[in-house]
Amino acid sequence: MTDVESRFTPVAEDQALDPLGDADAERNAGRNRNYAKVGSGRPSSLLYTYGPGSVMDLPQFTIMPSGLDDWNRIWARRDGEPLTIEAPQLRQAVAKLLKSRNIELRPFPWQAVAFTGSEEGRDLGVPSRVFPQWLRCTGCDNLGRISQFGYDNTKRYRPDKAHFYHEKCHGNPDRPRSKASKQTAVPARYLLACPDGHLDEFPYDWWVHGGKPCPTGVAFPQLRMTDRTSGKGAAATIRCTQCANARPMNEAQGESGASKLPLCRGRHPHLGTFESGGCGNRPKLMLIGASNLWFGATQSVIVMPQSTADKADSLALKLWKAKGEKLAKYRHDLEMVRDLVEGQVDLEDVDDETLQAAVDEALSPEEPEEVQEERIRNWDPIDLLVPEWHYLKQQFPLGTQHSDEASGLVLTEQDWDGGRDVSRVLAVESLRKVNALLGFTRIDDMDRVGDLGQRLVPLTREKPHWTVATEDRGEGIFLQFDEERIAAWEALVEDSDLWLAHVEAHTQNFRNRFSETAKAVEPSSRMRPPRYWLLHTFAHILIRECALTCGYSAASLSERLYAWQGSEDREAAAGLVILTTASDSDGTLGGLVQLSEPNRLRGLISGGLYRAERCSSDPLCAGRTPKSPEDFLHGAACHCCVMASETSCERANRFLDRRFLVPLPGEHRHLAFFQ
Repeated sequence: MTDVESRFTPVAEDQALDPLGDADAERNAGRNRNYAKVGSGRPSSLLYTYGPGSVMDLPQFTIMPSGLDDWNRIWARRDGEPLTIEAPQLRQAVAKLLKSRNIELRPFPWQAVAFTGSEEGRDLGVPSRVFPQWLRCTGCDNLGRISQFGYDNTKRYRPDKAHFYHEKCHGNPDRPRSKASKQTAVPARYLLACPDGHLDEFPYDWWVHGGKPCPTGVAFPQLRMTDRTSGKGAAATIRCTQCANARPMNEAQGESGASKLPLCRGRHPHLGTFESGGCGNRPKLMLIGASNLWFGATQSVIVMPQSTADKADSLALKLWKAKGEKLAKYRHDLEMVRDLVEGQVDLEDVDDETLQAAVDEALSPEEPEEVQEERIRNWDPIDLLVPEWHYLKQQFPLGTQHSDEASGLVLTEQDWDGGRDVSRVLAVESLRKVNALLGFTRIDDMDRVGDLGQRLVPLTREKPHWTVATEDRGEGIFLQFDEERIAAWEALVEDSDLWLAHVEAHTQNFRNRFSETAKAVEPSSRMRPPRYWLLHTFAHILIRECALTCGYSAASLSERLYAWQGSEDREAAAGLVILTTASDSDGTLGGLVQLSEPNRLRGLISGGLYRAERCSSDPLCAGRTPKSPEDFLHGAACHCCVMASETSCERANRFLDRRFLVPLPGEHRHLAFFQ
């Protein structure tokens, strides 16, 4: 991403977003007594579905959570520094991808309350703006800007009752009412979106008049939106009551419709800005609630105990946050540095060598722009998994609980003798998973952050100093596979015609689906190796078995796969974690980790493999192999046998094939890992 100082032009009317403060001012002035709160959402929902720049559907209207710049006003309502989430590996990755070295991870502005109805935390929340700001009266079909309608949110404990209304509605002109009444107004459901992440109101007045002013000379003509098909698709018609012009919305659909729309203005409503140089793309007609309106770009880690480098990085950030450039004056006077930050940074257990390294790191200059861009292009999501794999694969004393207070990780090495395929088992009694939001895209999801940098929409107008993150606590089971067995099996699979069919299907799928995000990307670089297909399929059958006895539903269990081949930069990995997490500070209840006991786990694996040999959709499922022009990314897999829910699978049920797991009838029986 380029620096946003020169990239964005602010919009004056959008700059003073302070809904909580505005509501206070309204009440103090004795006006309307409208409350600021209009809804609520869980942290995971606000991170993955309704983050900044998305359109959140409320009972009576829609809102857009604002960019992170506007959240600073909310944080300022509390004394001291805002809370931060400690996850050094994730913070370093976010700093690299957002090109902001001293970035922090912060939770959503929220405060726990002692009892229902408590006033604690009522002044905290996610600032949002009403979007879109074209509304339609449900009584008379009048279509107008938000300023033409009234607003009511006076029920303090019922924010779901907040709504806009048309004060003096006489009903449909075809069947007018003699007495005016107050009628609810709802959002006009059409928007314009462009592939570079811009979003704008649909220009209804421009549309109905063919891009020209109203022939009557009225500057703001009264419009109506009539709909005879129960609100399905683009079936509405826009009419001007002044000049009687009418134009259906279905003319704006598809490729031919896009040519009739105005060029994109480069608007980012969550930031209140426009692109300084404009945009010029042809936007696409979108509906409120469309699934491709917002794709969050997130990264997550299971927090591991800090390495020496992690501790130095965390200390450098704390020193910079405490004193900034003032550190330079005392760079080689460590006693003065200790005095300078006393009460702000705890240096009691930090030796001089570590402190000097942290000071040097805090004062080191930022890398040149081209170097940062190159790092982003070369960055691989596997980089976040490597430290986790290195820590989990080390041997711990048998049967002894190994815990780390800072990371929240608690492990126990199990006495595993369940066969030569699965070589080790760890009971992960407690873990902490942190998820951070980097930005978002529209229309097309982006497989990796570095694919096409300008398409990742930023969350701030200026260079970010923090981003929002969530923290989940839970439990899990870690299984490590024998690398020699995996490597030998992998060599066998790579020479098979089944694997070649999957590779060809992946190439075809990549070219068909990835559109503009696939520029300068080699499809083979995104194809997962055979070991990934194996461990992925194994994880799914294990999730199904665990759900039967652990007390958690299958949808609440998820996978984390460590499956990559060796290279010059990293050693090979073959392992997985089945985990369940919750945003509650107490985490989960222990039902899953109990299944890591060797006798129980052996039974689960045996039962899962036995059931994987059969599917109610066989032989159709068992023999499924993609053939051109087919481009599906799975083989012998369906929802009857191994596919999992969206919340459980990290790859949307791609890269699955039972034939790599167990012998199935047919010519590929010899490819099964578990014979």
